[in-house]
Amino acid sequence: MNALQGIRSIRDLPIENKRLFIRVDFNVPLEDGKITDDSRIREALPTIKHALERNARVIVASHLGRPKPGKTAGLSLEPCGVRLVELLDCEVFMPEDCVGDAPKKVIHDLRGGQLCLLENLRFHPEEEKDDEVFAQELAELCEVYVDDAFGCVHRAHASVHALPKLIRDKGCGFLLEKEIAALGKLVTGPDQPYVAVLGGAKVSDKIAVVEALLTQVSTLVIGGAMANTFLAATGVNVQASRVETDKLALARTILEKAQARGVDVVLPTDVVQASALEATSGTIVDVGAIGASMMALDIGPKTVAAIAKRFASAKTIFWNGPMGLFERPAFAEGTFGVAKAMVESKAFTVIGGGDSAAAVHAAGEAIASKVGHISTGGGASLELIEGKKLPGIEVLRG
Repeated sequence: MNALQGIRSIRDLPIENKRLFIRVDFNVPLEDGKITDDSRIREALPTIKHALERNARVIVASHLGRPKPGKTAGLSLEPCGVRLVELLDCEVFMPEDCVGDAPKKVIHDLRGGQLCLLENLRFHPEEEKDDEVFAQELAELCEVYVDDAFGCVHRAHASVHALPKLIRDKGCGFLLEKEIAALGKLVTGPDQPYVAVLGGAKVSDKIAVVEALLTQVSTLVIGGAMANTFLAATGVNVQASRVETDKLALARTILEKAQARGVDVVLPTDVVQASALEATSGTIVDVGAIGASMMALDIGPKTVAAIAKRFASAKTIFWNGPMGLFERPAFAEGTFGVAKAMVESKAFTVIGGGDSAAAVHAAGEAIASKVGHISTGGGASLELIEGKKLPGIEVLRG
């Protein structure tokens, strides 16, 4: 099945001179009221520009952070409005709320090719409750609905789920379309051999995705702190390394399932060890030789080479979760080495958002630019890979 089946693209929607509601993900990091990373805003620009060029009266809406009910200082979308003005070089009207008389007045006065940015949707607790009355208030503002907020489609929130049910003409923006197409390819029939790389801190965060991947992949690579739990489950003494002791039995079960299905599991054979997370240097040792009171904070070069060997013959590669504490230069080489090997392969490559996306950008834009698809939504991308039906996507079908 085509993952986009039944979902209309913004290209095919009647938006000329219509009041068009675009749900975006402007949940950007802020420091002292300044945006420190505007990539989420930039990702939404192609859809917004397309709407403006087709003379729509554009209403952009997003949440930001986790505000308390009512307005929360420091969580206004005003900095996003300022950044939009700079990026689009046009006027951005911003009412003081997302529902009620203020936005109605601003939107009534909008002409085709003009844009307004609503205030933070989560200033109203009804947003996260998927409240139908709140959705009805939003529906009064618009005639056409487009979702371009992939990072939010796994949540049944009012602006993502209840609102599109009330709008006849609805569909996806370019970012959401790209995400569904790329990740859908991994679920509906990935080219084999298919190699999945899972890292990050906790096995518990990835149980469902591991179960799903075991039915599809030829090779499963496990790195990051979660590899310590798997190594410990095989009898390796990982000393002071972080281990989820309550997940040792689960790790053994996963390894047994992989073996029964003929899945090649790659665990670290060497690591970079240090005595503290704050260490500025580490030493490379085999996993059986981790020193007393030492912890594994990255995968070693032999492990990177073993992963690169699998990548060389792969047709599809999915990666979620860094291989070590990549934020510290002493423990970044494993993650960066895997990123480099990934883009040197001829496979269709997908990176599943969150820390993995940050890691590949940290490896260098020359590497990041060669990845087939870097997802903008960590949680949403994992749920899609698990084969779940996401409320914000399903509501757009048919």
